[in-house]
Amino acid sequence: MARSTLPQRLLQTVLLCLCATYTSALTLDPTSADSIRQVSSQVAHGLMKYYTGNNTGDVPGNLPDPYYWWEAGAMFGEMIEYWYYTGDTTYNANVKQAMLHQVGENNDYMPANQTKSLGNDDQVFWAFAAMTAAEVGFEDPPEGSPSWLALAQAVFNEQTDRWDTQTCGGGLRWQIFSFNVGYNYKNSVSNGGLFQLAARLGRYTGNQTYVDWANKVWDWYEDSALWDAKQFTILDGAGTTDNCSEGSKEQWSYTYGVFLSAFSYMYNHTEDEAWLTRIDGMLNTTATNFFPASMGPNIMVETTCEPLGNCNTDQRSFKAHLSQWMAITAQLVPKYHDRIFDLLAPSAKGAAGQCDGGTDSVTCGRRWNSTVWDGTYGVGEQMSALGVIQTNMMNVISLKPPYTSDSGGTSKSDPNAGTGTSGTSSSNGQAIHLTPITLGDRAGAGAITAAVVLFLMGGTAWLLIA
Repeated sequence: MARSTLPQRLLQTVLLCLCATYTSALTLDPTSADSIRQVSSQVAHGLMKYYTGNNTGDVPGNLPDPYYWWEAGAMFGEMIEYWYYTGDTTYNANVKQAMLHQVGENNDYMPANQTKSLGNDDQVFWAFAAMTAAEVGFEDPPEGSPSWLALAQAVFNEQTDRWDTQTCGGGLRWQIFSFNVGYNYKNSVSNGGLFQLAARLGRYTGNQTYVDWANKVWDWYEDSALWDAKQFTILDGAGTTDNCSEGSKEQWSYTYGVFLSAFSYMYNHTEDEAWLTRIDGMLNTTATNFFPASMGPNIMVETTCEPLGNCNTDQRSFKAHLSQWMAITAQLVPKYHDRIFDLLAPSAKGAAGQCDGGTDSVTCGRRWNSTVWDGTYGVGEQMSALGVIQTNMMNVISLKPPYTSDSGGTSKSDPNAGTGTSGTSSSNGQAIHLTPITLGDRAGAGAITAAVVLFLMGGTAWLLIA
């Protein structure tokens, strides 16, 4: 047999790799529990390969550069949900270690290594993860550690103490400390985060104080420039320098998700029909904005950046959060179940089909309306794919809804957690100054550098793709 030349052998190798990539692409049947488990397992494995916190010499709970601290909290929350949806305990020990290592000296998700760059939205994403652990019955922390519920309560107590009535009539600032870029900005995800956390705590504990705070946050938000009631449109945020008179026009999927799920927790707990009206309107706008007919049908798209190919590190994960919060809405308010999964099931198939890249041939990309890997990869892409895929388990098997203290929840309450300990805010919501931030300190999560914040505060064009 004649020997192949070097160019021929290289060509053969390339073709072999291409064939391997093609044949190993993930195929999801969103109506099959076995298929969802299998595909979710592969995507979860790909996600956890990015995590280095369990390596010798690294810090549990942290993701490596370029990922911000908030995204690690969001990722561990998603991995708790992975266990809930699939029953797979492979990663539980790592998740638990990470969640407890990052609680900080005062058990409030304000660890010293993050304090200088901490935003309210950063902190609340870790609280979401702790709250999810309580709601789904994730393994309790060891004796002597704060409970999952107490960790979420500590964040709630600290954030309500930061409620700022001196500007814009109320609301949370984006950043906690005045030396950080974005302190003069009240953004939707921070306020929506407190709204959702209060709603979840109210439902879990039955304590009316949390429900009252949820109503208070929503009432302020509904009257602010961050909300367009006619169109059910959520604006990104507004500057305190002009008393929040004009909201920026950016549209992000996770801000819709954070409010949608808060509405759903409130309706499930209170049965107030007004929340149904809000859920209905929010779903309509969510479907129009983030499942555009021109890029589907029924495929989720981060429309402000994805079509332009300029999503930053944070924005690449946003679809994960919209997916999980749409799914919880379907669970808490069953009348919307079919309507929601008519969107999530096609998106999940699209996401799985995009997971055919990288050296392992199952790395996930960003554009779910194409089954050819788009060349993008990272924690955000992997999180988003896992988030939408695993939520479809809710559509095929019966899963217990989030626990409450009266329906099987065992996480111990500490309503005074986080009070009078952290020294992070004064009674009027103004941040206390700490040591000035250095050039080496990293910006907090949420998205944006100084230039972008100025861009937003000056008003920007709405980049939404029709």
